[in-house]
Amino acid sequence: MLKKEIVSNMEKIVENCMGEETAACVATCPMHTDVKEYVRLIKEEKGEEAIKVIREKLFIPGTLGRICAHPCEKQCKWNEGKSPMAIASLKRYAADNFDKEENWDLSIKNSNGKKIAVIGAGPSGLQSALDLRKEGFEVTVFEKLPVRGGMMRVGIPAYRLPRLGLEHEISYLDKLGVNFELNCEIGKDKEFSDIVNEFDSVVVAVGKHQGRVDRSLENFDAEGIFSAAGYLKEASLTGNVEKAGKVVLVVGGGDVAMDCARTSLRIDGVEKVYSICLEDSFDNMASSNHEIEGSIAEGIKFNHAQAIKNIHIDENGRVSRVTLKKCLSMFDENGRFAPKFDDEATSEIEVDTIVFAIGQGVEGEFAKDILVQRPNTTFECDKETLQSSSNEKVFIAGDASGESVIVIQAMATGRRAAQSVIRFLNGESLTEGRELKDTWTYETKLQMPTDWSTITGKREDMEELNPAERIKSFDEVALGYTKEEALREADRCRQCQCKLCMKECIMLNDYTDCPKALFREYLEKGYENMDKMIAYSCNECNQCTLKCPKELDLKVNFRAMKEAFSEENGGLAPLEALKASDATQEKECAEEYCTTVEAASVEEVKEKKKAKKKTKYVFVPGCTVPAYTPGGVESVLRHLKDSLGEENVGALLQCCGKVTYLIGEEEKYEERNKKAIDILDEMGAEVIITVCPSCYKVFKETAKNQRVIAYWDLMKDLIGIPAESKGIGEGSDVIFNIHDSCVTRDVTSHHESVRWILDQLGYNWEEVERNGKNTRCCGVGGMVCSSNPELYERVYTRRANDFNQDNIVTYCGSCRGTMQASGKDAVHILDLIFGSKYTKDQAQPRGYRTEEEMWANRLETKERLNKFKK
Repeated sequence: MLKKEIVSNMEKIVENCMGEETAACVATCPMHTDVKEYVRLIKEEKGEEAIKVIREKLFIPGTLGRICAHPCEKQCKWNEGKSPMAIASLKRYAADNFDKEENWDLSIKNSNGKKIAVIGAGPSGLQSALDLRKEGFEVTVFEKLPVRGGMMRVGIPAYRLPRLGLEHEISYLDKLGVNFELNCEIGKDKEFSDIVNEFDSVVVAVGKHQGRVDRSLENFDAEGIFSAAGYLKEASLTGNVEKAGKVVLVVGGGDVAMDCARTSLRIDGVEKVYSICLEDSFDNMASSNHEIEGSIAEGIKFNHAQAIKNIHIDENGRVSRVTLKKCLSMFDENGRFAPKFDDEATSEIEVDTIVFAIGQGVEGEFAKDILVQRPNTTFECDKETLQSSSNEKVFIAGDASGESVIVIQAMATGRRAAQSVIRFLNGESLTEGRELKDTWTYETKLQMPTDWSTITGKREDMEELNPAERIKSFDEVALGYTKEEALREADRCRQCQCKLCMKECIMLNDYTDCPKALFREYLEKGYENMDKMIAYSCNECNQCTLKCPKELDLKVNFRAMKEAFSEENGGLAPLEALKASDATQEKECAEEYCTTVEAASVEEVKEKKKAKKKTKYVFVPGCTVPAYTPGGVESVLRHLKDSLGEENVGALLQCCGKVTYLIGEEEKYEERNKKAIDILDEMGAEVIITVCPSCYKVFKETAKNQRVIAYWDLMKDLIGIPAESKGIGEGSDVIFNIHDSCVTRDVTSHHESVRWILDQLGYNWEEVERNGKNTRCCGVGGMVCSSNPELYERVYTRRANDFNQDNIVTYCGSCRGTMQASGKDAVHILDLIFGSKYTKDQAQPRGYRTEEEMWANRLETKERLNKFKK
C-alpha cells in the first residue's frame, strides 16, 4: 500500500507535468492545426505529408496561408527571440506546391436522411457545411452573393487573395456533394421561416456585410462617401468602384482600412490616397505590421491622431474637403474607448472620396421574427454550443455569433455549430462529455525556458512585387516562398514541447511517453498491477526533477513503490536478480568483514580522565573503496592520524546500508544502518569522515550525533593533501575528465574540493558539460546494474560518451568501476593521491575481477585497519 503523500505526489505530476501539453501555436489556433508537425515535415522535405496534416483541420490551406491573421504567430516561442515563425507563409508553401486535388479526402458517412440548411457561404458556413456533409447529412448552403467565400471573397482584395485559388479550394465541397444556392437572399428570395420549417436544423453563418459610416457628422451621406464593406465588395466583384474620385481618404487604423487604402490605389482614376486614424503611431495601430508596411511602400499618406471634424461638399453635393481635429487620447482611465479631441488643433485635406473603415455589422432583418439580435447586430445564442436562444433548431456561427473576428475563428465556430447540430439531431446533450476547447483558442500550460543568447536566426522574408508596378493591377503581391526559403524558415522551428526529462532519462523512454502518462496509468491501474521493473529501473539520479521546469519529483514515487513491493514480499525485494545484492549487503555488515578502530583504548581514556568521547574523528571508508584499494584505505587513515592527531582518529569498516535502501528493503536498511550508527555513538564519534558519496548522504540523514564531512572537503578546508603528494602529477601526459557522482550532485563543495586536489597534485584536467550539479548517473544508481543490466549498459555507455578524454578520474568507487566497464581508463582519486605519477602508459583495467577477489580485498582492508588498533 502506497502512502497518501505518494499518491498525492502522483496526482500532482499528472496535474502539472507538461509532457502532453500543446505547443502555443497549436493551442492558439482556434482550429488547432498541428503546426509543429507540418512545419517539421516541411523541414524534412516531406511536403505531401505536410499538406496532409494541414488538411486534417483546414480545407482552404492556400487561402489561409495568404490571409489568416495567424494568432499562432503571436504566441510563437520565437517572439522571445524577436522573430516569430512565419507559420502562415509555410502553410501557403505547402498548399501551393503539394496540395493535389486527387489526394483530397472525399469520404463521407452513409446518408442519415436529415437535411441541414446553412445561411451564408463564408468561412464559418462553409466549415459547417463540410463537417455536416462528412457526417452524412444533406446540406444546402444559401448565399446572397453571386460568389462563394463571403468576406474572404468580397472583403479581402484580390492582390492578397487570388480568386481562382479560393474558388478551387471551395470546390472541395462540390465534390463532397454540398448543394449551393447563390444569389438567394433570405427574407427576399426565400423566407427564413420556410427554411426553419423545411430543414431539420439550420446554421446561420451570415457575415458582417453591413458597412458603417460616421453618422454623427454633417454630410455623412454625401456623394463620394462609402462604408468599407460596400467599397471593397464593389471593387472585388467589378474590379472598380464606379463613384470613387481622384483623392481618397480612408478612416480607420485596422487591416480593413489598409485594404481600402491599397485597393484605392488600384482603382481607375485614383491619384492619391490618405489615411487617418485615432492612434498616435504605427506601433499603436490595430493593423498588422505587414499591412502597414505594404501601405507605406505603395505610397499611402498617413496622418496619425486625427479624426474628421467636418465634411465639406461642393455645389453638386459631393465631398470636396475635410477638416481634421487632433485626437488627444483614445481611452479613459478604465481602458474604455472614449476618445478626446482638441477641436482647435485643426487641418484640412482636399479629398473627393471618403471610405469609413470603422466597423461592420450583421444584416439580420431576415430573421427578426425568429431570432433575437443583440444591440451589436449579432444574434443571441449560447456562447458554448452556439444554439440560438430563441429557436433550438437554429445554431449561429461566424461573425453572427459575436465570437469571431478573423477567418480562422469563424471556421472554428462553424465547426462547433456543426458539432452541436449533430448532437442535437442525435438527441444527445450539447455539453456533456464534450471538449469545447477543440474549437477555441486556449492558453497552453507548456513553459519552455529558453536561452536566446545561444540561438541565432531571423524570420525569412517573402519576396513581393515591386510597389510601383503592383499598384497598377490586382495581381497577387506576395510571391510565396521558394523551396530554399521554406526550408530555412521551417528549420528555425523550436518544435516546442517539454519532455525535458524524457530527453535525459533513458529509463523513462523505455516505459512511457512522459511522466504524466505514466503516473496517470499508475493511478488508474494501481501500482501493484504495473510492471515492477519500472520502479526497479530508476537510477534515482534525480535528473528528471532537475530538468523539469516545475521540479516534479518522480524518484520519490519509484522509491516508495520499491518499498511497497518489498513489504508485500516479506521485506525482500521481489526481483530474483536482487537477491545477490541483499546477500552482499549481509556480508558487508557481518563481523567477518567489519572492524572498529578506536583512537585510544578505554584504559588510556581513563588514565587521562577524559569524558566518554573516545574517538573524535571516525573514518568510514564504505564498501566499494575497501574492495577496490585496501592500500588506499590504509593511507587515508594514516594521513588523517598524522594530520588530526593519533589520539583523535579511528575508523569503522561497516556498511551504511545504502544498497539495501536502494532495493526497497526498508526494514533491513534501518536495521543495518542502525548497527553502524550504534557503533559510532558507542565510539563517541563527533565527526564522520567519508570517501564514499553514498555513505556521505546516508550518514548525513541518519547520524544525529555526528557531523559528516567528506575527506576531500577536509583536505581542502583543513589538513591539505599529503605533503609527499604535492605536485606529483606535474609533467604527466594525461589530461583527465572528472566524473562527479550523481549522489552528491547537490554538494558543490565536493566538486570544488576534488578539482582543488587535482590542482594540488599537479594533474591537468578538462571540464565536461554534464558535470557538477548536472552530472549524469554512471548507471549503478538504484542498483539498476543488478535489476536491469541491459539498461545499465546503455546508461554507462551514454555517460562515457560525454567525455572527450580517455582518462577519467572520479571519487566514487562504483562510478570508477562502471566507467572502466565502459572502456575508459578510470582511476579513483585515491590512486592519484597515494600513487606515483600517473601517465598514459599505466592505463589498464584495475581493481578486483572476481567476487572472490572482492571479498579478499575487503579482508585485506580489515587487516590493514586492525594494525592501527591500540
